[in-house]
Amino acid sequence: MSTLLAGGPAAAGLAFSLPQQLTVVGLCALAAFVSHLALAVFNDGVRPFMLDFVQGRTTRGATTAVSFGLSAGFIFGLGAPMALSSGVLNPWLVFLPTDILGILAPRKWLAPLLGGAWGAVVVFGLKGANEAAHELPVDFLTAMQQMSTPILFLFALFPVLAITRQFGRLRGALAGVLELALVVLTMKLWPKVFAGALAMAAGVLLLIGFAVVRDLRARRADGRETAREPVRAGGAEKEGGAGAVDPVASLFGASAARLRRFLPLFMALGAGVCVLAQLHIFGGGEATSFLIAKGQYAEAAQVDFYRAFGFLPLIATTALASGAYGIAGFTFVYPIGYLLPSPWLAAVCGALVFAVEVLALSAIGKVLGRLPSVRDSSERLRGAIGETLQLAIVFGSLMAANVMGGGPGILIVGGLYLLNEAMGRVVVRMAAGPAAVVVGGVVLNVLYWLDLFTPVTT
Repeated sequence: MSTLLAGGPAAAGLAFSLPQQLTVVGLCALAAFVSHLALAVFNDGVRPFMLDFVQGRTTRGATTAVSFGLSAGFIFGLGAPMALSSGVLNPWLVFLPTDILGILAPRKWLAPLLGGAWGAVVVFGLKGANEAAHELPVDFLTAMQQMSTPILFLFALFPVLAITRQFGRLRGALAGVLELALVVLTMKLWPKVFAGALAMAAGVLLLIGFAVVRDLRARRADGRETAREPVRAGGAEKEGGAGAVDPVASLFGASAARLRRFLPLFMALGAGVCVLAQLHIFGGGEATSFLIAKGQYAEAAQVDFYRAFGFLPLIATTALASGAYGIAGFTFVYPIGYLLPSPWLAAVCGALVFAVEVLALSAIGKVLGRLPSVRDSSERLRGAIGETLQLAIVFGSLMAANVMGGGPGILIVGGLYLLNEAMGRVVVRMAAGPAAVVVGGVVLNVLYWLDLFTPVTT
């Protein structure tokens, strides 16, 4: 079975083997079932709304509407175009629809059926759409591969942005110079290695180092201040009294206990996600998808490993506050899966990683509470990732427009992007560029059939 599961879809045009098809369908069914139980969702924006749903203060229909509203743009504007252009599945295409379908399903037995049906649409429908698009006079899917270069190289700068925002211009400039030097050095000495890999490693380590040093200094300063305070008469009475109950801690404890009760289900979910990553038909992010498509699995693992640190505090705190975990957990199962040699080993490791994450959730929340600078660094990383990818995707979309249609292509794609901005971002900004390329490609093909446009020749 390991031989049957091996390989990726990029070269085969999204043609999946039977074991790969069964893995996607089964994982989508399980993910929808878990979201139906309100135990986990992939969309970080939906997770805070799950507490009201769990406690019965809102309806299933209302929660479904929230999930659809926050996810639809990413599914159709980012997930589908990225999968078609890279030949690799991604979490926006696989997991966001299962969030919606799982919450929508009124019965437990219906949720896995709907999720499995979506998995079947993904593995069977994408191939047909891919083949049909490549037969068009204006092949916008091949043109969309132009997005890979700006995404991969600009993404490497996210630690520099985070350091500058949190620790000032000087440290940010030093980090930028260091990353540039490492990129040039990597391209010169190791041309087959992704040039941004070493640079990202250095940037993230610098950011974490700066944050830990700041927190340690703050704790030492607090300790000295505490030592100077006079002892209060009758002993230092804590605010609220000895028997006071912290409502936040109580909520967090209840949420963590609820998730632990379903530990076997989470272990099965972790096993499935890790196996999907091990098959090399799935990438956890925009940059990762193109790296997986190129067969650079070690570099993809490194990118998603660093990315996980940006989202860990968000996932941990929202999970403790709402009682709903992440479908991919802290996403550490992605890089682990990329690097493992066997799907069976991936299943075991994925289950163990999820078990550790769920059992350690309360402790992680407490640690994050004592390290404010590290927590802030994570938020800065997450924001920097979004900023770099937004620029990279817009720039890459215009490059794709130029390849498929020259000046008219840039006019249509750039115009659609600007129109979306003027209309209040009907499509979320991250997905607006790829969506504009797809719509622009359709428009250029219609103009060709009307004999009003001649495709660009390369």
